[in-house]
Amino acid sequence: MHNSIVFLLLLFLPLFGEESNETNRSYSLFDFSKDDFPSHEIHFKGQKHFEEQDLQDALGVDYRRFFQFWKEDRSAIKDKLLPTLEESMQSFYVSEGFYKAKFEIKTTDTAVSVTIQENEPVVVDDINISSDFDIAPLVTFKKGAIFRSKEFVTIKSNIIEKMLKSGYCSYDLDSKAFVDIEKNEVDIHFVLRKGGVCTFGKVNTAGLQTIDEKVVLSRVRAVEGERFSTERVKESYDSLYGLDAFDSVNINIDRKFYNVVPVDIVVSEVEKPYDFRAGVGYDTNVGPRVQAEIARKNFMGNAQKVTFRATYSAIEQLAEISYVMPALFDVSGYYIDLGGKAGYSYFEYDGFTENNGYAKLFLSYANEQLRLIAGLGAEDITIELLDNFDESLLTQAIKEGDFLLVYPYAQCIYDARDSKLNPKYGYYIAASIEYGLPYDDEASSYTKSTLEGRVIHSFGDLTLAAVTKAGVIEEAENELPESKLFFGGGSFSNRAYGYNQIGVILSRTEYGINGAYTMANLSLEADYPIVGDLYGAVFTDNTMLSPESHDFGGEVITAAGLGVRYMTPIGPFKLDVGMNVEDTTQYGIVFQIGQSF
Repeated sequence: MHNSIVFLLLLFLPLFGEESNETNRSYSLFDFSKDDFPSHEIHFKGQKHFEEQDLQDALGVDYRRFFQFWKEDRSAIKDKLLPTLEESMQSFYVSEGFYKAKFEIKTTDTAVSVTIQENEPVVVDDINISSDFDIAPLVTFKKGAIFRSKEFVTIKSNIIEKMLKSGYCSYDLDSKAFVDIEKNEVDIHFVLRKGGVCTFGKVNTAGLQTIDEKVVLSRVRAVEGERFSTERVKESYDSLYGLDAFDSVNINIDRKFYNVVPVDIVVSEVEKPYDFRAGVGYDTNVGPRVQAEIARKNFMGNAQKVTFRATYSAIEQLAEISYVMPALFDVSGYYIDLGGKAGYSYFEYDGFTENNGYAKLFLSYANEQLRLIAGLGAEDITIELLDNFDESLLTQAIKEGDFLLVYPYAQCIYDARDSKLNPKYGYYIAASIEYGLPYDDEASSYTKSTLEGRVIHSFGDLTLAAVTKAGVIEEAENELPESKLFFGGGSFSNRAYGYNQIGVILSRTEYGINGAYTMANLSLEADYPIVGDLYGAVFTDNTMLSPESHDFGGEVITAAGLGVRYMTPIGPFKLDVGMNVEDTTQYGIVFQIGQSF
């Protein structure tokens, strides 16, 4: 197959549930509604320091965005805004440093014409900082630059945010801007005394009915006795909402006793515990795809959760039920969760099919960055060869039949990214290992290890990311089912190919049917804003799949491509087009929500 197109549209339908305060909002990329309010067409002229779009956005003018091809190319202001138009113009220009701007507004029955005389702006003449904490990098004003009041307010807010993140809740900040209208100059003063280091105090909870306090404490990152930081409070919010057991969470840190800040948490448990989600999609390798998920939140209390999900397509089917019990027990204040899942899956590879009945039981621990998982898994796998596969693509014979695998496994993740949805800085490390138990003479005994690293750094608006993955399988006794080996392709591997399409790589353009015993993948990506919330991207994916254990010298398939990302409240919506650099007829088009790094 020479191309791979993947499209996934998720329709979040809370038919039985109620969203939390954090997500109970409605967003629309395309607005087809017709405005029934009377309006005037509006035009600006004379402005030198601002684009017309800046003025339109500041004044609430409706105009056609670049992607709204269906709308009339017309800029209009609602009639109800006309009486305050000059006042609004004045406020905007003063906030931008133009205290002496003048406006001439002419109105007809259908249109408004605004002629602007900006005059000279107020500029920064002197910046004075007196502080026992380094705030100089936060003061972004430069001498001779235009003084913008909103930038002054932003600097003050950033200083306060920095102090609270750094543990100083008793700071004393005095910020002033002395404006001389006659000279068009301003002197800026920042005086800061950081005070003593603050710590978190006792955690108090309220509003719990069917959930034990230990469950809440297991998710609180603002731990008593540790250094105060608003970052720990934010992480506590995220972790508590992550339980999916509360309609609302309020963390109050307003009280303070001699640099000790008690943490007062008030929650409201879910009233409508059922949540249903469904999605449809299309993939040229898979065909039409449908998926659905239903969850029972706070199942039998204590924030337990049961989830059933199902996926169906021509080559892939899945039915799975999972269970999570938070804070099963704690060891010296470290809370351990219990989880488990069981299900059935079917997947059709290029030369064979896999039927898999599986079950896993595990214990896990997580804090703001570290996640540890240890468990026991079992898989009953049946491998069957397809009738129409190309035998010349076999690197070794594929064993058909039934395989029962029993294995302990462990996983360690350290996530130091600044965001999980759309990171700009940080790094991510993950390692996993599973060991097949030789429970009888016919059992497959093996070790499967993987390692992944991600590094993300931004230089201004440019975000660079590197993702590397490696894996090795060692067989000790008996043969593994083919589907347990490594395959490549897809949005998190090689974007010129479909998911799990690539087997052992034979050359820079060819691959076999068999899975690999050694895997390595390197992806590099650069994202840069084009206009507004639309970003462009360039990337390369490099995949190696070798038939021998510990053989990292095999052939590499390299893909390169372009992409666009539209930033939404739930993460970037991505479209990537990748192609094999040695064979451009092999390409893939991938849609997804969320970054690959």
